[in-house]
Amino acid sequence: MGTTSSRSMLNRIWQKIVSGRGKSTGKDPLVSFQERQKSEEAFSQRDLGTKEVALDKIVGSVGRYNDFNHQFRLKEDHEPYRLKRIKDAMDMGRVLPPVELYKIKDEYFILDGNHRVSAAKEFGFATIEAHIVEFLPSTDTLENILYQEKHDFVAKTGLPESINLTAVGQYAYLLEQILEHQYFLEEQLNESISIRQASQDWYKSIYRPLIHIIKQNQIIKAFPKRTVTDLYAYISYHQW
Repeated sequence: MGTTSSRSMLNRIWQKIVSGRGKSTGKDPLVSFQERQKSEEAFSQRDLGTKEVALDKIVGSVGRYNDFNHQFRLKEDHEPYRLKRIKDAMDMGRVLPPVELYKIKDEYFILDGNHRVSAAKEFGFATIEAHIVEFLPSTDTLENILYQEKHDFVAKTGLPESINLTAVGQYAYLLEQILEHQYFLEEQLNESISIRQASQDWYKSIYRPLIHIIKQNQIIKAFPKRTVTDLYAYISYHQW
């Protein structure tokens, strides 16, 4: 193949790459809540109250997923008056009401507050205050079973959602450790200790120190498909 034809072919390939980039960053719609709800069979719901949510976890909308791209920028060129008012209020530091979000697993969908999320992203905010209703997936997959076990563990203990396990039944093992620790604390202090108090003490005095050792010695590199909490559970099982 001659030099000219090679350059021509490379140029065509480059133009396709550039064209593809433009389509993926500007035109992609948000994820539809209804479609995700149907695929996960997530119909049972519970109210999680109001809390801060990371903006990068908000991936879709309940009713307006076709109006914004995946960066929550309006597809139309003009800026509506409502969005301008919200941005002006944020710029002046006014406190706006929480947005309303639906949650399926680790993803969030906007029920009310699309413009507030759009403005918050444009201002570079990391989180936004939101009232959350969670829809629980019912499809019987390993991922969903682990998600349900993790959710129940976090709900009982109040511990961070960053505690991730990859094997079914391991959250129950951690909870068993916490219950033993609760009994130990009550014996030592001669007073009643709640499960959440015991969980916080276990997390601070037992879990975190061992996790620090695992990370410091880079043991996780030998187990690429496992998490540091997987290793914690394995090590502590033989030492507990």
